[in-house]
Amino acid sequence: MDPEYSKYEPVIGLEIHAQMKTISKAFCRCSTDFHSSPNSNVCPVCLGFPGTLPVLNEELVEFIIRMGIALNCKVRDLSIFARKNYFYPDLSKGYQITQFETPICYDGHLDITLKNKEIKKIGITRIHMEEDAGKSIHDFHDDESLIDFNRCGVPLIEIVSEPDIRSSEEAFLYLSKIRQTLIYLDINDGNMEEGSLRCDANISVRVKGSSELGTRTEVKNLNSFKNVSDAIEAEIKRQIDLIESGGKVSYHTMTFNAKDKTTSATRTKEEAHDYRYFPEPDLVKVRVDDNWKKKILSELPEFPDKKRERFMSEFSLPYSDADEITQDKYFADYFENAAGKLIRRESRSYRIVSNILRAEVRRVLNEKKLGINEFNLSGKVIALLADSVASGTVSVTASKEIFNEILDGKDESEQISIFRKSEEKYSQISDTSEIESIVLRILEENPDEVSRYKIGEKKLAGFFVGKIMQASKGKANPKVVNELLLKNLETE
Repeated sequence: MDPEYSKYEPVIGLEIHAQMKTISKAFCRCSTDFHSSPNSNVCPVCLGFPGTLPVLNEELVEFIIRMGIALNCKVRDLSIFARKNYFYPDLSKGYQITQFETPICYDGHLDITLKNKEIKKIGITRIHMEEDAGKSIHDFHDDESLIDFNRCGVPLIEIVSEPDIRSSEEAFLYLSKIRQTLIYLDINDGNMEEGSLRCDANISVRVKGSSELGTRTEVKNLNSFKNVSDAIEAEIKRQIDLIESGGKVSYHTMTFNAKDKTTSATRTKEEAHDYRYFPEPDLVKVRVDDNWKKKILSELPEFPDKKRERFMSEFSLPYSDADEITQDKYFADYFENAAGKLIRRESRSYRIVSNILRAEVRRVLNEKKLGINEFNLSGKVIALLADSVASGTVSVTASKEIFNEILDGKDESEQISIFRKSEEKYSQISDTSEIESIVLRILEENPDEVSRYKIGEKKLAGFFVGKIMQASKGKANPKVVNELLLKNLETE
């Protein structure tokens, strides 16, 4: 890193907008279905027609309280909505219903685990409720834009962090954990491509050791983890280059060009007074009593960190396995379902299930671009395969072939039928006399290699193992092969 860059540190805060998985919009009964035809999920309320009155979606309140508790926030007993006034073509009302002075959740924190396993606490300033605007589409024509109001009025929560983030890596970890928490709570689908999770990054730089904050800019509407990381890196570099050349950073809203990885100013950053906030006159105050909080608290799921620790103790998984599996709630559920169907309830069997999921299952999901909920093999079939490996009936190598064969099964019964036939076909030879006869034949056929091994070329053991496994069509028990091979090679 150039000296002029290394003497600065970035100061970063993220504003994350998450669409809630409610069936209807924030203040009306219109559907929130992303895949509906353009402008089909609209009504006079969400379009802001004169004389209409919004009614708050109770599920939105419950969802934001879930997130607030998960992020260690205080939950306000009484909060109000406000109107945020500004013009944008896809904001049909000319204002947005949001929360300003009394966010329902505030003063929380989220812990992230850095690469060196250090735990860092990122403060949460506030989480508030608001409605989304519509969507402007500029891709079909050079000289005109289209507007889809389906998204107008969709319920959002905005999660605002303290400026505690010091690198694009920390921002990535923080955003990842926010997304993970939202999915575990089942209040957001985590889909950044469809816009149900979006991020704005507030970025400034200062000389290391300084306590004074630099002038910040806000990079808007980042819709992928890579874009968040790349945009932060690009904006840090732009600000440092500007300062080093004698310029000053201006308080601007920025946009990120993913193609050339640069940021550029779009408009002067607005202050709060520019939006002319005032209390929303058409909505009553939101009251959250202790009984409601206690009910929500009692219904919260097991969170990723706790689940990882439990998987390590209950299933004897190493940290890396448990951490990878619990990143995705549904992947963790799948593992637990398969582990619960094992005949051999022991640490080795649990580890084999973990290996199958992290290698073979993950490969298929990536190749076919599927979620684990769309995967066709049942947990019971995975357990049968893991039990077969754990008992020594089939080898790890053979289990990969069996896995590929059972993928063709249309349902669980057909998959089990294929498994039984494949298990018999690939069943491992563990009979010592049968394996020893193969070992002796391979040694007899390769006298030169035997001589070289005996004078010190010990790496030739791998050569012999390969020949023996080939001769047994991959069915010889590798452990027995190694034991008998070494015994016969060391015999004078």
